[in-house]
Amino acid sequence: MHKHNDPYQDIRDAVRALCAEFPAEYFRKIDEQRGYPEEFVNALTRAGWLAALIPQEYGGSGLGLTEASVIMEEINRSGGNSGACHGQMYNMGTLLRHGSDQQKQYYLPKIASGELRLQSMAVTEPSTGTDTTKLKTTAVKKGDKYVVNGQKVWISRVQHSDLMILLARTTPLAEVKKKSEGMSIFVVDLRDAIGKGLTVRPILNMVNHETNELFFENLEIPVENLIGEEGKGFKYILDGLNAERTLIAAECIGDGYWFIDKVTKYVNERVVFGRPIGQNQGVQFPIAKAFVNIEAANLMRYKACELFDAHQPCGAEANMAKMLAADASWEAANACLQFHGGFGFAAEYDVERKFRETRLYQVAPISTNLILSYVAEHMLGLPRSF
Repeated sequence: MHKHNDPYQDIRDAVRALCAEFPAEYFRKIDEQRGYPEEFVNALTRAGWLAALIPQEYGGSGLGLTEASVIMEEINRSGGNSGACHGQMYNMGTLLRHGSDQQKQYYLPKIASGELRLQSMAVTEPSTGTDTTKLKTTAVKKGDKYVVNGQKVWISRVQHSDLMILLARTTPLAEVKKKSEGMSIFVVDLRDAIGKGLTVRPILNMVNHETNELFFENLEIPVENLIGEEGKGFKYILDGLNAERTLIAAECIGDGYWFIDKVTKYVNERVVFGRPIGQNQGVQFPIAKAFVNIEAANLMRYKACELFDAHQPCGAEANMAKMLAADASWEAANACLQFHGGFGFAAEYDVERKFRETRLYQVAPISTNLILSYVAEHMLGLPRSF
């Protein structure tokens, strides 16, 4: 495929070389076992890719979200699933942008070296979902501790993480002027917390995406684990969510290119009625259209990255990039599955696995309808619908 001079080609080549050591069979087997790609994540950590956003003074590469997004894209484009490790990328930003010098000096070098993993972020709750300001998990200050009670759901990679970012309400909703105030962010050391006030219950799901329900019963967190100011947590978490949406846009773009590469190769070789099926316009057009949409979504991804890296507001762009990329990857996935016919359903072709993986991003980390209502209200000035 025609490619312009890519300023990130060196990163792509290096990540592809690492991914080549973990072929499709590896991820297929992990998927079959509902396992975690431990060796793959360790290899990425050792090579420094998961520390891309950590400044050099703390042992990282000091790169921007743009480069981080290229790393995530290439993992998915190589047939892997960044969902196993992308948490480290966007959770990092919360610590980087809002943590104290002391917190950064303590945590970041250990995260960069792989001694500690920061893969989890606990925001979503069973009864509130996207209505984050209504969250019910509370953290009450008692002396030199915060005592946490409540419940979280869809919290991923808890069993494969040492640290978790937690959003909890420190001031009751009734006592704050604005509903977005009174929430705070904490770093939870999972090694101390699990079994001592934190219970983790895995949720079996359609994608091999290790995710859990969490129950907090009088979990004690030291006050020094508070990130930034008490009550400002919602504002802090938004940065992380913009990074998350932009990185997931890049992962969807990686998926999209994987589906396009896979299906174009197949329809060129698959001969039916004496001709390759790729010669038929009914096959060509859906693939070509999906490709056009991936290319367009890619531009919005870079725009969101550029704004984020410049510390500019990027909520709209991050949301639009995520929606466009998720739609394009799903379109490419459908074309790829359809034109593989029955083979698309066979695990050995990897199409069905990637099909399931990319479908998630129509729903998570935010559903398409909520993105559209955000755009309607914040960009078009239409009345808020909820």
